[in-house]
Amino acid sequence: MKSSAIQLMPGITGTLDTDRTSGGIRVVTDSVSHVESVTIGAWINAGSREDPENRSGLAHFVEHAVFKGAGSRDYLSIARCMEDVGGYIDAWTTKENTCICIRCLKPHIELAFSLLSDLVCRPGFPAGEIEKEKEVVIEEIQSVNDSPEEMVFEEFDRLSFGHHPLGHAILGTEESILAITADDLRTFMHSNYTPENIVISAAGCTVHEEIMRLTEHHFSGFDTSFSPLRKTRNFAMAGYHPFNVHSVQPIYQTQVVSGSITERDNSDFYSLLLLNTVLGGGMSSRFNLELREKHPLAYNAYTSLTLYDDVSMFNVYAGTDNRNASRALDIISAVLAEPAASMISPEELETAKTKLAGAMIMGMEKMSRRMSRNARDLIYFDRVIPLEEKIHSLEAVTPEDMNRTITRMFHAHQPSYLVFEAEEDDE
Repeated sequence: MKSSAIQLMPGITGTLDTDRTSGGIRVVTDSVSHVESVTIGAWINAGSREDPENRSGLAHFVEHAVFKGAGSRDYLSIARCMEDVGGYIDAWTTKENTCICIRCLKPHIELAFSLLSDLVCRPGFPAGEIEKEKEVVIEEIQSVNDSPEEMVFEEFDRLSFGHHPLGHAILGTEESILAITADDLRTFMHSNYTPENIVISAAGCTVHEEIMRLTEHHFSGFDTSFSPLRKTRNFAMAGYHPFNVHSVQPIYQTQVVSGSITERDNSDFYSLLLLNTVLGGGMSSRFNLELREKHPLAYNAYTSLTLYDDVSMFNVYAGTDNRNASRALDIISAVLAEPAASMISPEELETAKTKLAGAMIMGMEKMSRRMSRNARDLIYFDRVIPLEEKIHSLEAVTPEDMNRTITRMFHAHQPSYLVFEAEEDDE
């Protein structure tokens, strides 16, 4: 990719600042003058892989439960707080992180911090509301069970990671959710929602000094009588064994997932992003062309890259008719088995660099993307990586780098395969 191919508009990168409060919370601000709103996220470096044994789904349930009452607010006050002034609030849980975020206009930043800090620092966990919320989460679990695509990925994780917490469903099971107690919620929060685990990330119409002042003022009073959970995020690759599993399911379309796992190596970070772009990123990607355009075997075909603290997972997905499943598997396995030196041509690599750099730049136009990107950088790299540096790192990836990454990901051991076969119609 030629460095002159993409020119950054003045001001698109904003003004980045990072700091730490007196209590130990990390703060990152991305001040952007040409927008009227600000997106603020409280990121907790704890997700479902921190769930204790027999309490799968606890991290995700905590994320739900804080909205049932916090500080002096009941669930209705929480729901209306930002909506009544034109803002919104959202939250999500992954296997390693939890985020509660608010978007609002600049005059309402103080209100946003008041609400956000109540949810993170002062949840009430009212017993009656918690019991009702269990039913809500169970319905969410059922919705996943109605989605074959989500189900096949959950099962792939379970087979890949076994009894390790990475193999557990983020939502948990109906049994594990019903077993959760208020003490479980409090213990999880006291052990994980601690200053050293929290990042406050703000992007938009604001200034760093204001965000620091509000964080210092509102995010205080943590209960220090509990010891923070010492994180031991180490999945032993020796415990991973490639598999090839076929299972008949009561579904209409056969689901095919292939995947490989390797120990995380940040020196491969950008080459993995480029590999994902070439093989499954968009209509012109390798698997979309092979499985949809050249051979009309699938409507939906893509790749995904998941980067954990300790391991990286690369997946290929296709939804296809039973009659075409074997052919789709042959195509997937043939691509993944290609020699590293010939899997990606120099022209494909340069095109992928341009595509990925363009996506990064366009992502800067969304404050929620900037907020999330900066928080993840702090959590995983202990610094915010400027956009210019990311683009330069993409440009610097060589064919030799790609060869090394492909070999580590696909050739060091056999990829795994999971097929959910649709039930045959007896009629």
